[in-house]
Amino acid sequence: MAQQLRGNDLRQLGFPEGRAIGLALAQLQRKHLKKLSHTDQITLLQRVLQTPTEFSTDLDWSHVAAALLPPPSRHIALAERKEYALYGAEHIEQGAIHQMETAMKLPVTVAGALMPDAHHGYGLPIGGVLATDNAVIPYAVGVDIGCRMALSVLPLPPQFLGQRVQELRKLLLEHTRFGNRDGFQHGRKMDHAVLERNEFQDIGFLRNKQATAAAQIGTSGGGNHFVEFGIVDITEPQNELGLPLGQYVGLLSHSGSRGLGASVANHYTQLAMENCQLPAEAKHLAWLSLETELGQEYWRAMNLAGDYASACHSQIHHRIAKALGEKPLAKVENHHNFAWKERMADGREVIVHRKGATPAGKGVLGMIPGSMTAPGFIVRGRGVAESLASASHGAGRRMSRTRAKQELGEAEVRRYLAQHGVELIGGGLDEAPMAYKDIHAVMQSQQELVDVLGTFTPRIVRMEGASM
Repeated sequence: MAQQLRGNDLRQLGFPEGRAIGLALAQLQRKHLKKLSHTDQITLLQRVLQTPTEFSTDLDWSHVAAALLPPPSRHIALAERKEYALYGAEHIEQGAIHQMETAMKLPVTVAGALMPDAHHGYGLPIGGVLATDNAVIPYAVGVDIGCRMALSVLPLPPQFLGQRVQELRKLLLEHTRFGNRDGFQHGRKMDHAVLERNEFQDIGFLRNKQATAAAQIGTSGGGNHFVEFGIVDITEPQNELGLPLGQYVGLLSHSGSRGLGASVANHYTQLAMENCQLPAEAKHLAWLSLETELGQEYWRAMNLAGDYASACHSQIHHRIAKALGEKPLAKVENHHNFAWKERMADGREVIVHRKGATPAGKGVLGMIPGSMTAPGFIVRGRGVAESLASASHGAGRRMSRTRAKQELGEAEVRRYLAQHGVELIGGGLDEAPMAYKDIHAVMQSQQELVDVLGTFTPRIVRMEGASM
C-alpha cells in the first residue's frame, strides 16, 4: 500500500489552499486509488493539477478539477450594437435613444424598435421593444407588469355624459379605488379565479403575496392610472367591433398589476443582476435564461401578474356597467410592460419585450390613449415586422413629473381642463395634459404600424387623490 499523502505534499506539488486539497486527499482514500503506488499517485495528482479541464467529466476527479478551475465569470461584456427601427425620432429625447442603443448591445439581443412616445426609463426606455434569444429581462418588462388599457363601448348616446355629470362623478367615486391606501371594504370585494392560481403556492416568493393581491383586486394604481367616461367615435365602417359608424359612451381604464407586479419585478431584477453582471450603464438590463429554473419561475410569475391586472380591469368594468344597468356592446383590451414568445419573419422564436409599447400584430386591436384633454385611438395592428409588430402605448411624456410640478400651476391646469370640457376627480400637476406629447404627432409617426378604427375623447376622469 502506498504511503499516505498529506496536505503539505499536495501544497509542494502546487495545489492551492482551499477545497481542492481536501477533495483530492479524500479521493485518494477510495479503494481503487489507494492501490496505486506513491509515485503513481503523485503523477496522477500532477496531471489533474496541470490539466484540470481534462478531468472535468472524470467520475473520480471532476470535483477536484472544478475546485482547481477559476470560477466562471458572471461579468458579461456588451457586444457590438445592432441596428433597430426608430419611429418619430424628432419626438424622442436623447436619453431614451441612448438607453435603446445600450439594449441593442446585449449579447442576447436579436432585434429592437423604439416607438414615437418613447422617453427615459429604467433599463429599457419606455416605448422600447426588444427581441431576445431565449432570455427574459425583468426590467425590460417593467415594474407594473401587464399594465393595460381596457375600453367598454356602452349603448348610450354621447349627450348622456353632459346630462348626468354629477351622477357619473358619484358612480366613479363609489366604484373605483386608487393607490395603496384604500381598497374595497369587506362585503364589497369581488372574488376572482386568479387569486386561486397554483403559482401562489408553487413559487416560494409568492406565498405571502396572495393576501395583498386579494386586498387590491379590482383597484387601480396611482400616477398616470385612471378610470374615465368619454365619447367613442367609430370612424371605420369595416371594424372588428361590430359597431356601426357613430358616437357612443365609452368607459376607459388604465392600470396594472398593483403591488403584486411591483414585487415580482423588483425581486427577479435583483436576482438577475446578481447572476448576470453587466457594465454599469446596462446593469438594469440583466436577464434570466429561460433554460434555467429561475427564468421559468419569473416567466410564470410575470404571466400571473399580467392575468391579475386583467382581472382588476374586468372587475372595474363589471362594477360600473352593472351600476349603469348597461351591457357593453364591445370591448377592447391590450397590455404593455410584458414579454411574449413570438416568431420573427425568418421563423426564429424570440422573446419580445414591450415596455410601454402596444402589440400591433396583423389584425390585433388596441387602444392608444392621448391625454385627458386629447383623444385616444382605437387601432388595428398591421403586423409590421420592422417594428416587431408594435406601436406606441400612448402619447408619452414631454415633461418629467418633477418638471411638471415645478412649472405648472393648479389654476392654469384647471382653466385648461375647463376649456376642453373635462371634469377631473383627483389627479395632480404631474399628470396635467400639458406634460404629455401631442398624440396627433405621435400617431402621424406610426401611421404605417396601425389603422385607426375610431377615437375616445375623455370627459369625466377619475385618478388618485382628491380634486385639485
